[in-house]
Amino acid sequence: MSEIIILFLGAISAGLLGSLTGLGGGVIIIPLLTLGFGVPMHYAIGASLISVIGTSSGAAVAFVKEGFTNMRIGMFLEIATTAGAIMGALVSGMLNPNTIGIIFASILLLTVILNLKGKPDHQEPLVKGSLEEKLKLYGTFPDKGILKSYSARNTVPGFLMMMFAGTMSGLLGIGSGALKVLAMDNMMKLPFKVSTTTSNFMIGVTAVASALIYFQRGEIIPVIVAPVLIGVVVGSFIGSKTLMVSKTKKLKVFFAIVITILSVYMMYNGINKSFR
Repeated sequence: MSEIIILFLGAISAGLLGSLTGLGGGVIIIPLLTLGFGVPMHYAIGASLISVIGTSSGAAVAFVKEGFTNMRIGMFLEIATTAGAIMGALVSGMLNPNTIGIIFASILLLTVILNLKGKPDHQEPLVKGSLEEKLKLYGTFPDKGILKSYSARNTVPGFLMMMFAGTMSGLLGIGSGALKVLAMDNMMKLPFKVSTTTSNFMIGVTAVASALIYFQRGEIIPVIVAPVLIGVVVGSFIGSKTLMVSKTKKLKVFFAIVITILSVYMMYNGINKSFR
């Protein structure tokens, strides 16, 4: 009983982090299950994917209501992430758990390095006649009571990066929120809060595509999934309210510290087991 309570509290933390940064919560759920409870990697990924769906559902409603999420951009990029998610889930069944653990840590470290690079919080104007105008990849978001306009950039590279993000989602069960936020923030030059909230909107659909494959393989266990799912929904709701009053710079620092700690630990654990 105590283990379920600990898992539930950990899932609340995962949901909180997932909604604040667009990660999807898997970056805490997977280490918690594999390192803390000894759950096999593939079963942890299955539970994480369900938690990702819960995080997306819990946070997306509030973000859409507040006007941060750009649903058109999210639905357009879902074409790439869903195709990638199916591919990643299929590849996952062919790899051993230690290899997946090392890839998991490497991807998270990469996101931290890229995220720590100094860059402005983008707010690009719409370019007439551009691909972004034709696809209507622009919008507005509220900032201290004022509606600010923005437009996407580099749509083709961003779309390809989203396909890679979807593949990592299906392979690692992390929702690929980290890569999605980086793609939208760095490559497509969207405002950070727009990219974060749009990522939350997207990750649920991406996770469902790959979760179906894990379910078919029998790698989604109800007794593990239940407390994880409930916890992340609670945490993501709390996080969605916190984001409305938080500062972008503080979000990025918090993101970097948490992910660095988890990724280094996962990397060490995966390499250590591989050479035993």
